[in-house]
Amino acid sequence: MIVSKNPATLRPVPDAYSGIYAHATMLKHPDRLFFFSGQVGVAMDGEVASSFSGQCHQAMDHVEALLTAHDLDLNNILKVTYYLTRTQDISELTRLRQSRWHANNPPAITTLLVAGLVSPDWLIEIDVIAGA
Repeated sequence: MIVSKNPATLRPVPDAYSGIYAHATMLKHPDRLFFFSGQVGVAMDGEVASSFSGQCHQAMDHVEALLTAHDLDLNNILKVTYYLTRTQDISELTRLRQSRWHANNPPAITTLLVAGLVSPDWLIEIDVIAGA
């Protein structure tokens, strides 16, 4: 059975997406596997930082909130996909990952450069799979 979760620690799902989008889903099984929807640099109040660093930190905050809401931490991340809209942000992403998400057993990583995200103001989206 799959369970959708929209923790109160994240910006609520807009009404237009209710029923077709969840911040996370969990496969209920003896082992837990989480597929978190891509997280972007949009704050709870809807504000978007103008800098890549600000958006990346906000997206990482969202991922960490999702992990915490499911009694997980960074050590439970199995796979991360980063979607960036600008080549010049790759080195900053690497720096932020090293300073914030460094792990003894790092997850599998994919980084993609894309033509754009849903909003033209968004510079990064982070997609995570976690398990316990």
